[in-house]
Amino acid sequence: MLKYTAKRLAQSLITLFIIITIVFSLMRLMPIEGYFQNFDKLDKNQIRTALQSMGLLDPLPVQLKNFYIRLFHGSLGNSLIYRPNVPVMEIIASKAPVSVYMGLASMAIALLLGLPLGTAMARSKSGFWDKFGTAFIVFVTAVPAAVYYLLVQLYFTDWLGLPILFSAANPVSWILPTVSLSLGNIAYYAMWLRRYMVDELNKDYIRLARAKGVDSKSIMKNHVFRNAFVPMVQYLPTSLLYTIAGSIYIESLYSVPGMGGLLVNVIQRQDNNMVQALVLIYSAVGIAGLLLGDILMNLMDPRISFVKKGGAR
Repeated sequence: MLKYTAKRLAQSLITLFIIITIVFSLMRLMPIEGYFQNFDKLDKNQIRTALQSMGLLDPLPVQLKNFYIRLFHGSLGNSLIYRPNVPVMEIIASKAPVSVYMGLASMAIALLLGLPLGTAMARSKSGFWDKFGTAFIVFVTAVPAAVYYLLVQLYFTDWLGLPILFSAANPVSWILPTVSLSLGNIAYYAMWLRRYMVDELNKDYIRLARAKGVDSKSIMKNHVFRNAFVPMVQYLPTSLLYTIAGSIYIESLYSVPGMGGLLVNVIQRQDNNMVQALVLIYSAVGIAGLLLGDILMNLMDPRISFVKKGGAR
Protein backbone atom coordinates (compact mmCIF):
# COMPACT_ATOMS: atom_id res chain seq x y z
CA MET A 1 0.00 0.00 0.00
CA LEU A 2 2.86 2.38 0.81
CA LYS A 3 4.49 1.74 -2.56
CA TYR A 4 1.18 2.31 -4.36
CA THR A 5 0.56 5.55 -2.42
CA ALA A 6 4.01 6.89 -3.28
CA LYS A 7 3.48 6.05 -6.95
CA ARG A 8 0.05 7.69 -7.05
CA LEU A 9 1.40 10.75 -5.24
CA ALA A 10 4.12 11.15 -7.86
CA GLN A 11 1.57 10.77 -10.66
CA SER A 12 -0.67 13.33 -8.95
CA LEU A 13 2.12 15.89 -8.74
CA ILE A 14 2.95 15.41 -12.43
CA THR A 15 -0.72 15.82 -13.36
CA LEU A 16 -0.98 18.97 -11.27
CA PHE A 17 2.16 20.36 -12.89
CA ILE A 18 0.76 19.74 -16.39
CA ILE A 19 -2.59 21.37 -15.55
CA ILE A 20 -1.04 24.49 -14.03
CA THR A 21 1.48 24.83 -16.85
CA ILE A 22 -1.25 24.67 -19.49
CA VAL A 23 -3.47 27.17 -17.65
CA PHE A 24 -0.53 29.51 -17.04
CA SER A 25 0.43 29.43 -20.71
CA LEU A 26 -3.12 29.98 -21.95
CA MET A 27 -3.61 32.93 -19.60
CA ARG A 28 -0.56 34.61 -21.17
CA LEU A 29 -2.32 34.51 -24.55
CA MET A 30 -5.15 36.71 -23.26
CA PRO A 31 -5.33 40.36 -24.48
CA ILE A 32 -3.21 42.74 -22.39
CA GLU A 33 -6.19 45.08 -21.92
CA GLY A 34 -7.39 42.77 -19.15
CA TYR A 35 -4.41 43.71 -16.97
CA PHE A 36 -5.54 47.32 -16.69
CA GLN A 37 -8.68 48.93 -15.32
CA ASN A 38 -8.04 52.16 -17.22
CA PHE A 39 -6.34 50.84 -20.36
CA ASP A 40 -7.79 53.53 -22.66
CA LYS A 41 -6.27 56.32 -20.54
CA LEU A 42 -2.71 54.97 -20.62
CA ASP A 43 -0.07 55.67 -23.27
CA LYS A 44 2.23 53.02 -24.73
CA ASN A 45 5.12 53.80 -22.38
CA GLN A 46 2.92 53.48 -19.29
CA ILE A 47 1.52 50.19 -20.54
CA ARG A 48 4.96 48.83 -21.30
CA THR A 49 6.32 49.90 -17.90
CA ALA A 50 3.40 48.25 -16.10
CA LEU A 51 3.76 45.02 -18.08
CA GLN A 52 7.49 45.01 -17.40
CA SER A 53 6.92 45.45 -13.65
CA MET A 54 4.55 42.46 -13.71
CA GLY A 55 7.12 40.38 -15.59
CA LEU A 56 4.80 39.89 -18.55
CA LEU A 57 7.34 40.99 -21.14
CA ASP A 58 9.73 38.17 -20.25
CA PRO A 59 9.73 35.04 -22.45
CA LEU A 60 7.07 32.52 -21.45
CA PRO A 61 9.57 29.93 -20.09
CA VAL A 62 11.09 32.63 -17.85
CA GLN A 63 7.65 33.65 -16.57
CA LEU A 64 6.79 30.02 -15.89
CA LYS A 65 10.06 29.46 -14.05
CA ASN A 66 9.50 32.53 -11.88
CA PHE A 67 5.96 31.38 -11.11
CA TYR A 68 7.13 27.99 -9.86
CA ILE A 69 9.94 29.54 -7.84
CA ARG A 70 7.41 31.76 -6.06
CA LEU A 71 5.07 28.79 -5.64
CA PHE A 72 7.77 26.68 -3.95
CA HIS A 73 8.34 29.60 -1.57
CA GLY A 74 4.65 29.64 -0.68
CA SER A 75 3.69 32.70 -2.72
CA LEU A 76 1.06 32.88 -5.45
CA GLY A 77 1.74 36.52 -6.25
CA ASN A 78 -0.50 39.55 -5.82
CA SER A 79 -3.93 40.27 -7.21
CA LEU A 80 -3.79 42.46 -10.31
CA ILE A 81 -7.39 43.61 -10.74
CA TYR A 82 -9.68 42.19 -8.03
CA ARG A 83 -7.77 43.79 -5.13
CA PRO A 84 -4.62 45.32 -6.64
CA ASN A 85 -1.32 44.50 -4.92
CA VAL A 86 -2.98 42.40 -2.20
CA PRO A 87 -1.40 38.92 -1.83
CA VAL A 88 -3.51 36.22 -3.45
CA MET A 89 -3.24 33.95 -0.40
CA GLU A 90 -4.58 36.72 1.84
CA ILE A 91 -7.67 37.09 -0.35
CA ILE A 92 -8.27 33.34 -0.53
CA ALA A 93 -7.78 33.00 3.24
CA SER A 94 -10.56 35.54 3.80
CA LYS A 95 -12.94 33.68 1.45
CA ALA A 96 -12.18 30.04 2.24
CA PRO A 97 -13.75 29.73 5.73
CA VAL A 98 -17.28 30.43 4.48
CA SER A 99 -16.97 27.81 1.72
CA VAL A 100 -15.44 25.29 4.14
CA TYR A 101 -18.15 25.67 6.79
CA MET A 102 -20.95 25.58 4.23
CA GLY A 103 -19.38 22.58 2.48
CA LEU A 104 -19.01 20.60 5.72
CA ALA A 105 -22.60 21.38 6.71
CA SER A 106 -23.94 20.30 3.31
CA MET A 107 -21.92 17.06 3.42
CA ALA A 108 -23.29 16.30 6.89
CA ILE A 109 -26.84 16.82 5.58
CA ALA A 110 -26.12 14.65 2.53
CA LEU A 111 -24.79 11.78 4.64
CA LEU A 112 -27.56 12.03 7.25
CA LEU A 113 -30.28 11.95 4.57
CA GLY A 114 -28.69 10.12 1.64
CA LEU A 115 -27.50 6.99 3.44
CA PRO A 116 -30.78 6.31 5.31
CA LEU A 117 -32.73 6.96 2.10
CA GLY A 118 -30.56 4.50 0.15
CA THR A 119 -30.93 1.92 2.91
CA ALA A 120 -34.72 2.36 3.01
CA MET A 121 -34.90 2.03 -0.78
CA ALA A 122 -32.95 -1.22 -0.68
CA ARG A 123 -35.03 -2.68 2.16
CA SER A 124 -38.39 -1.77 0.61
CA LYS A 125 -37.59 -2.63 -2.98
CA SER A 126 -40.51 -1.54 -5.21
CA GLY A 127 -42.18 -0.15 -2.08
CA PHE A 128 -42.99 3.41 -1.04
CA TRP A 129 -39.46 4.52 -0.09
CA ASP A 130 -37.98 2.95 -3.20
CA LYS A 131 -40.46 4.80 -5.43
CA PHE A 132 -40.05 8.05 -3.50
CA GLY A 133 -36.25 7.85 -3.60
CA THR A 134 -36.23 6.92 -7.29
CA ALA A 135 -38.44 9.92 -8.12
CA PHE A 136 -36.14 12.22 -6.15
CA ILE A 137 -33.00 10.81 -7.80
CA VAL A 138 -34.49 11.08 -11.29
CA PHE A 139 -35.52 14.68 -10.64
CA VAL A 140 -32.11 15.74 -9.32
CA THR A 141 -30.28 13.85 -12.08
CA ALA A 142 -32.48 14.86 -15.02
CA VAL A 143 -33.14 18.50 -14.17
CA PRO A 144 -30.13 20.86 -14.52
CA ALA A 145 -28.80 21.89 -11.13
CA ALA A 146 -29.19 25.58 -12.00
CA VAL A 147 -32.94 25.02 -12.45
CA TYR A 148 -33.72 23.31 -9.15
CA TYR A 149 -31.36 25.62 -7.27
CA LEU A 150 -33.40 28.53 -8.58
CA LEU A 151 -36.69 26.79 -7.74
CA VAL A 152 -35.52 26.22 -4.17
CA GLN A 153 -34.58 29.87 -3.84
CA LEU A 154 -37.80 31.22 -5.38
CA TYR A 155 -40.32 29.05 -3.55
CA PHE A 156 -38.73 28.37 -0.17
CA THR A 157 -37.87 32.00 0.49
CA ASP A 158 -41.59 32.69 0.05
CA TRP A 159 -43.08 29.64 1.78
CA LEU A 160 -40.70 29.58 4.77
CA GLY A 161 -39.87 33.27 4.93
CA LEU A 162 -36.14 32.61 4.61
CA PRO A 163 -33.76 35.36 3.44
CA ILE A 164 -32.86 35.31 -0.24
CA LEU A 165 -29.33 36.66 0.31
CA PHE A 166 -26.59 35.20 2.45
CA SER A 167 -25.25 36.89 5.56
CA ALA A 168 -22.53 35.24 7.64
CA ALA A 169 -23.94 36.89 10.78
CA ASN A 170 -27.45 35.49 10.19
CA PRO A 171 -27.60 31.69 10.77
CA VAL A 172 -31.00 31.45 9.06
CA SER A 173 -29.52 32.69 5.78
CA TRP A 174 -27.25 29.61 5.72
CA ILE A 175 -30.20 27.21 5.37
CA LEU A 176 -31.15 27.51 1.70
CA PRO A 177 -27.62 27.58 0.17
CA THR A 178 -26.50 24.71 2.41
CA VAL A 179 -29.52 22.53 1.67
CA SER A 180 -29.30 23.33 -2.06
CA LEU A 181 -25.63 22.35 -2.06
CA SER A 182 -26.46 19.00 -0.44
CA LEU A 183 -29.21 17.90 -2.89
CA GLY A 184 -26.89 16.42 -5.51
CA ASN A 185 -24.93 14.41 -2.94
CA ILE A 186 -28.12 13.15 -1.26
CA ALA A 187 -29.29 11.72 -4.58
CA TYR A 188 -25.83 10.33 -5.37
CA TYR A 189 -25.40 8.54 -2.03
CA ALA A 190 -28.95 7.16 -2.04
CA MET A 191 -28.68 5.87 -5.60
CA TRP A 192 -25.37 4.08 -5.23
CA LEU A 193 -25.99 2.73 -1.72
CA ARG A 194 -29.27 1.23 -2.91
CA ARG A 195 -27.54 -0.36 -5.89
CA TYR A 196 -24.70 -1.84 -3.82
CA MET A 197 -27.06 -3.07 -1.10
CA VAL A 198 -29.37 -4.77 -3.62
CA ASP A 199 -26.31 -6.47 -5.13
CA GLU A 200 -25.27 -7.69 -1.68
CA LEU A 201 -28.78 -8.94 -0.87
CA ASN A 202 -28.66 -11.23 -3.91
CA LYS A 203 -25.39 -12.91 -2.94
CA ASP A 204 -25.13 -16.48 -1.68
CA TYR A 205 -23.75 -15.62 1.77
CA ILE A 206 -26.90 -13.60 2.51
CA ARG A 207 -29.12 -16.51 1.48
CA LEU A 208 -27.04 -18.79 3.71
CA ALA A 209 -27.35 -16.38 6.65
CA ARG A 210 -31.11 -16.27 6.22
CA ALA A 211 -31.27 -20.06 5.98
CA LYS A 212 -29.43 -20.27 9.30
CA GLY A 213 -32.04 -18.03 10.87
CA VAL A 214 -29.91 -14.89 11.30
CA ASP A 215 -32.05 -11.88 12.18
CA SER A 216 -32.91 -9.66 9.20
CA LYS A 217 -31.79 -6.46 10.97
CA SER A 218 -28.47 -8.06 11.84
CA ILE A 219 -27.96 -9.10 8.22
CA MET A 220 -28.69 -5.58 6.96
CA LYS A 221 -26.49 -3.86 9.54
CA ASN A 222 -23.53 -6.20 9.93
CA HIS A 223 -23.22 -7.57 6.41
CA VAL A 224 -25.20 -5.82 3.68
CA PHE A 225 -24.68 -2.17 4.69
CA ARG A 226 -21.07 -2.68 5.72
CA ASN A 227 -20.06 -4.37 2.47
CA ALA A 228 -22.13 -2.01 0.31
CA PHE A 229 -20.57 1.05 1.93
CA VAL A 230 -16.99 0.05 1.06
CA PRO A 231 -17.09 0.96 -2.68
CA MET A 232 -18.83 4.25 -1.81
CA VAL A 233 -15.99 5.26 0.46
CA GLN A 234 -13.77 5.80 -2.60
CA TYR A 235 -15.84 8.78 -3.69
CA LEU A 236 -16.44 10.43 -0.30
CA PRO A 237 -13.15 12.39 -0.11
CA THR A 238 -13.62 13.77 -3.63
CA SER A 239 -17.18 14.92 -3.03
CA LEU A 240 -16.21 16.32 0.37
CA LEU A 241 -13.25 18.30 -0.95
CA TYR A 242 -15.16 19.60 -3.97
CA THR A 243 -18.04 20.67 -1.73
CA ILE A 244 -15.69 22.43 0.68
CA ALA A 245 -13.95 24.20 -2.19
CA GLY A 246 -17.19 26.03 -2.89
CA SER A 247 -20.03 25.92 -5.38
CA ILE A 248 -19.69 28.47 -8.16
CA TYR A 249 -23.41 28.67 -8.89
CA ILE A 250 -24.72 28.47 -5.31
CA GLU A 251 -22.35 31.16 -4.08
CA SER A 252 -23.23 33.41 -6.98
CA LEU A 253 -26.98 32.79 -6.54
CA TYR A 254 -27.03 33.67 -2.84
CA SER A 255 -24.17 36.21 -2.89
CA VAL A 256 -22.05 34.02 -0.64
CA PRO A 257 -18.57 35.55 -0.19
CA GLY A 258 -16.77 32.25 -0.75
CA MET A 259 -14.26 30.75 -3.16
CA GLY A 260 -16.81 29.66 -5.77
CA GLY A 261 -18.12 33.15 -6.43
CA LEU A 262 -14.57 34.48 -6.27
CA LEU A 263 -13.53 32.28 -9.21
CA VAL A 264 -16.31 33.69 -11.41
CA ASN A 265 -15.40 37.23 -10.41
CA VAL A 266 -11.69 36.99 -11.16
CA ILE A 267 -12.25 35.23 -14.49
CA GLN A 268 -14.56 38.05 -15.57
CA ARG A 269 -11.99 40.64 -14.52
CA GLN A 270 -9.07 38.68 -16.04
CA ASP A 271 -7.08 38.71 -12.83
CA ASN A 272 -4.58 36.10 -14.01
CA ASN A 273 -2.80 35.59 -10.70
CA MET A 274 -6.08 34.93 -8.91
CA VAL A 275 -7.29 32.56 -11.65
CA GLN A 276 -4.04 30.60 -11.56
CA ALA A 277 -4.21 30.26 -7.78
CA LEU A 278 -7.83 29.08 -7.75
CA VAL A 279 -7.24 26.61 -10.61
CA LEU A 280 -4.29 25.26 -8.64
CA ILE A 281 -6.48 24.80 -5.56
CA TYR A 282 -9.38 23.17 -7.41
CA SER A 283 -7.03 20.84 -9.32
CA ALA A 284 -5.23 19.85 -6.13
CA VAL A 285 -8.58 19.20 -4.43
CA GLY A 286 -9.75 16.88 -7.22
CA ILE A 287 -6.48 14.95 -7.39
CA ALA A 288 -6.20 14.65 -3.59
CA GLY A 289 -9.78 13.37 -3.42
CA LEU A 290 -9.07 10.52 -5.83
CA LEU A 291 -5.92 9.53 -3.96
CA LEU A 292 -7.56 9.68 -0.52
CA GLY A 293 -10.50 7.67 -1.85
CA ASP A 294 -8.27 4.77 -2.85
CA ILE A 295 -6.43 4.85 0.48
CA LEU A 296 -9.64 5.04 2.51
CA MET A 297 -11.21 2.14 0.60
CA ASN A 298 -8.17 -0.01 1.35
CA LEU A 299 -8.35 0.90 5.04
CA MET A 300 -12.05 -0.02 5.14
CA ASP A 301 -11.39 -3.38 3.52
CA PRO A 302 -7.75 -4.61 3.68
CA ARG A 303 -8.63 -7.42 1.25
CA ILE A 304 -8.68 -4.83 -1.55
CA SER A 305 -5.35 -4.59 -3.35
CA PHE A 306 -4.36 -2.05 -5.97
CA VAL A 307 -1.26 -3.99 -6.99
CA LYS A 308 -1.23 -7.17 -9.07
CA LYS A 309 1.07 -10.05 -8.33
CA GLY A 310 3.58 -8.83 -10.87
CA GLY A 311 3.84 -5.50 -9.07
CA ALA A 312 1.73 -3.56 -11.57
CA ARG A 313 -1.46 -1.77 -10.70
